[in-house]
Amino acid sequence: MSQLMTTREVAEYLRIKERKVYDLVREKRVPCTRVTGKWLFPKHLIDHWLATGTEFPDRVAAAAEATPSVCAGSHDPLLEWSLRESGCELAMMPGGSLDGLDRLAKGEAMVAGLHVYEPDTNTYNQAVVADACKGLDVVVIEWAWRRQGLVLAPDNPLGIAGVQDLAAKKARVIARQPEAGAQILLQYLLAEAGLAMADLKVLDHPVMSETDLGLAVLEGKADAGLAVASVAHQFRLDFLDLHQERYDLAVRRRDFFEAPVQALLAFAASDGFATRAAEMAGYDVSGLGRVVYNAP
Repeated sequence: MSQLMTTREVAEYLRIKERKVYDLVREKRVPCTRVTGKWLFPKHLIDHWLATGTEFPDRVAAAAEATPSVCAGSHDPLLEWSLRESGCELAMMPGGSLDGLDRLAKGEAMVAGLHVYEPDTNTYNQAVVADACKGLDVVVIEWAWRRQGLVLAPDNPLGIAGVQDLAAKKARVIARQPEAGAQILLQYLLAEAGLAMADLKVLDHPVMSETDLGLAVLEGKADAGLAVASVAHQFRLDFLDLHQERYDLAVRRRDFFEAPVQALLAFAASDGFATRAAEMAGYDVSGLGRVVYNAP
């Protein structure tokens, strides 16, 4: 559909009769312009007009503006590498899965990376996306399956064999920020073991990324933390595998076809990407690009 729609196209777009469109024009209730005797309707103004009448006008109207080329949300080492190597010009802003969704909904980010486990349905991300992005044309695509577990000092000096040992052996635990998918998963794993964060010796300041968590363990500032296998592999740390999770990318359907997103996905289909994913431990990218959620 062109950016200037005809009366018939607007009627089809709004799912109303063409006569009703003429009524709206006569009543000056719809944005339009007359060119050589023919009514034309700028699509972006029609979208804005619709947004102001929805349940979420502020959010949708803001999202109708040009979206900054930002990839917010959860930190993923493979994604971070891909953003640099692809030349897609998406800037990374790690702040946790829920923070990324909030920025996506506000129109502050083009892409949000997330990995929020939803135990009630034994799936990932769909419920939080549907809730955080109500009224938005959001699509969620699979990036990778990742192995999550406890990152431990080399040779696992405390002999940690499960999350219950974090409490039993008084391990110094480095946490992630509350909005992080890893922190949400850790709380779930602890609950499964009959524990809570309050039962652990948690360091005062959480870290904002997987890499920072690995560095904290490597430098002896912490005994353990929950992160992806690739972080343990990168820093030659021990890794206790606990969970397989799906990491997804959420993006508005409109922005999916913008150059930054298309450049990233094109790079992810390259041989160089496949080689790097194989080198980084704990990744399965065989389903990359699969649509796992498409907002109605």
